[in-house]
Amino acid sequence: MEKLIYEKSQPGRRAQTLPKAGVPEAKLTDLLPAAALRQEPPDLPEVSELEAVRHFVRLSHLNHSIDTGFYPLGSCTMKYNPKVNDAMAALDGFRELHPHQTEDQIQGALELLWNLQEAIAEIVGLPAVSLQPAAGAHGEFTGLLIIKKYFESQNDLKRTKVIVPDTAHGTNPATAALAGFEVIEIKSNERGLVDPAALKAVLGPDVAAIMLTNPNTLGLFEEEIQLIQTLVHEAGGLLYYDGANLNAIMGLVRPGDTGFDVCHLNLHRTFSTPHGGGGPGGCAVAVRPKLEPFLPVPVVSKAADRFYFDHDRPQSVGKVKGFYGNFGILVRAYTYILAHGGPGLKQVSRDAILNANYLKERLKRNFNLPHERPCMHEFVLSGVWQKDRGVSTTNLAKRILDYGAHAPTVYFPLVVPEAMMIEPTETESKQTLDEFVDIMLKIDQETKDSPDLVRNAPHNTPVGRLDEALAARKPNLRWSRSK
Repeated sequence: MEKLIYEKSQPGRRAQTLPKAGVPEAKLTDLLPAAALRQEPPDLPEVSELEAVRHFVRLSHLNHSIDTGFYPLGSCTMKYNPKVNDAMAALDGFRELHPHQTEDQIQGALELLWNLQEAIAEIVGLPAVSLQPAAGAHGEFTGLLIIKKYFESQNDLKRTKVIVPDTAHGTNPATAALAGFEVIEIKSNERGLVDPAALKAVLGPDVAAIMLTNPNTLGLFEEEIQLIQTLVHEAGGLLYYDGANLNAIMGLVRPGDTGFDVCHLNLHRTFSTPHGGGGPGGCAVAVRPKLEPFLPVPVVSKAADRFYFDHDRPQSVGKVKGFYGNFGILVRAYTYILAHGGPGLKQVSRDAILNANYLKERLKRNFNLPHERPCMHEFVLSGVWQKDRGVSTTNLAKRILDYGAHAPTVYFPLVVPEAMMIEPTETESKQTLDEFVDIMLKIDQETKDSPDLVRNAPHNTPVGRLDEALAARKPNLRWSRSK
């Protein structure tokens, strides 16, 4: 086990000498309350620069990442992030900006945001865009606030319900509830799609919107989308598009063209900044013209050749973030879009669809496939055949780690028992996909020949099998140095 850096500490070792603070010590009490000042130095580890570098680099090698291995985490689009994106975000003129600088000093950054808004509007087919939200679920929440504000402006206060299919993205029900709506779930049909009859049964004058992910979390495109949008609009509701799966349709289908009124995009995954480890994220929310007045303030606008933050939006839902967006992620997304162009983005989606269908066809003989039809960018298998041998999908996922790949998303969507949601993305080669197939087939054979080997996995990871129930109920999030 890797020693903690405190355990490597030796008195007197130093990595560097810091200059004295620029504020006289006597003045600190004028600037800070006495309770905020330390009475003694912090108990920090004493190590050399070399030991500090080795420690943290070694720790980084223990983590799985898209730069070190295959990451087929369904509904997350863990694609490769080209290093040119990082280089652009690290340019001095972007990296060293301060959020309190005046608009005259940040015209280049505002122009980039404006151009990114225009590109996103073209990609999704909705003309008004905000880049303020911090990440996907935050964008969902912003979109629902916009819908709520719109109906309030129409004095239509009875619309208190939001319809969420059981194949929608996982955060949708929580987002709708957080925005103050009652959530109405509808079941999918035998083909894994929204059932128009079930939708008609819950539509009425109290429905504000339906939240759809298309393709849905089964990786299936909602073929009845035109009928769905007609039904919802005729009932007076709006359509919300969850952009979690936009990687399947860029350049092929625009949500605005299929009737959606609001959509959010996860800029940190579709546009190539994988979000493993909790962030950072980036988000765009796009709306139809009638909803534009309700976008969060400020809005990046343009007058002649000058770009500015427009705060004069009296119907706005208000601010949803302290400053405007996660700028570094927005730079990366803009770089990605410029590098690909329209034809390139279309090819991204085509390659993602091709990779997913290739994996599906190669694995469906050994793992149950609930829906035997072409998928989009991801697909869902079921581990029920392996479960019948006494090996759960959790065990399969743990065993995959032993072979150096990340596990797929498991037990989601809930409509498939022992679910494994697999998304290879477009950036993986056929060789990598074949290697993953070999891993899955080996594990399937192990469930027949050596089931205990799989049930007790992982065997060669830095951390072995954990008590996940205990970790969830009594998380230990703080390390205390023993005296």
